[in-house]
Amino acid sequence: MKKPDTESDLRIRPRSAEVVSIKVPAATLASLKKVAERRDMSYDALIKFYIGQGLRQDLARLATDNVLQATAEVLAQHIESKDEVAAILEEIGQANRRRWYPWLTRPLSTDT
Repeated sequence: MKKPDTESDLRIRPRSAEVVSIKVPAATLASLKKVAERRDMSYDALIKFYIGQGLRQDLARLATDNVLQATAEVLAQHIESKDEVAAILEEIGQANRRRWYPWLTRPLSTDT
């Protein structure tokens, strides 16, 4: 049975944390504060958001690289031609870029 809308399903999971000190250019910090204010959040929460977002993207790329490496190994077991294996992997890479990064494969607009 569904809970009433008045009850919150938000559960905060406590996680261990460490304090990290980094130097950030003053102009960058000012920009972070402006963006954070517009998003109605603290600038340190915005920094954590940006770090998490970038980390997830990099972890996804690592996972993709691992899948491509495993694919290359399996293909090499079944196909003798290294050129054919390389062509297949390139085709997979292009399809992946078109699917997940379409803005990288679209031609730039020449409209002014």
